[in-house]
Amino acid sequence: MTQHTPKVALVTGASRGIGAVIAKQLAEDGFAVAVNYAHSADEASRLVVELRQAGHRAMAIQGDVADAADVRRLFDETEAHLGKVDALVNNAGILKVLPLAQHSDELFEQTFNIHARGTFNTMREAAARLNDGGRIINFSSSTVGLNLPGYAVYIASKAAVESLTQVFAKEMRGRNVTVNAVAPGPVATELFLHGKSEEQIQAYAKMPPLERLGQPEDIARVVSFLASPAADWVNGQVLRANGGLV
Repeated sequence: MTQHTPKVALVTGASRGIGAVIAKQLAEDGFAVAVNYAHSADEASRLVVELRQAGHRAMAIQGDVADAADVRRLFDETEAHLGKVDALVNNAGILKVLPLAQHSDELFEQTFNIHARGTFNTMREAAARLNDGGRIINFSSSTVGLNLPGYAVYIASKAAVESLTQVFAKEMRGRNVTVNAVAPGPVATELFLHGKSEEQIQAYAKMPPLERLGQPEDIARVVSFLASPAADWVNGQVLRANGGLV
């Protein structure tokens, strides 16, 4: 009898927040999961222990998605320990809200390096190394449709991700690989809640017709769908998961 080999998912920025919940969801879906992190080694290790104790295959891999050599190593280590990648989830991100005129060169570069360059680096590597029939799921943001003051540089970097997604979906022709993006609205994570008053948080919660903030599980379920056979015919799309906000 041929032993079943589980599919392999590589999730960037997966040590906490939405990324950690995505890693758990994909593990529940039957994927072996590579948990990428940049700095949060302890959190990544705890997540991997939790996944393994639940009977899943998982490993933590440090790496900066903005560094092409690190990205090659992410794929090398994932392949060596878990197998060739079937699903790439580009979740790594930062969010710092400032008027455009107050952005430093460093913050501009950091934002574009993680979002646009990071997505570019991992997709370029995946072009040669993702299994045929694989899935690439990038992360945009529903702020792209809102054009909120203070979000200009963040939105610009995410708009770049959307364009990369749509073009790359066409460039992967013949491989049966789908390339899509998820664009969450406000989600109750540490990244979103940090620095906001209770009044601001409640204002954001009231914006969608569903009158609540998203939860990480809401986004993880969308990623789960896009990574599944149920989404075989969804390709080159940006799926806004925001409760009807925009």
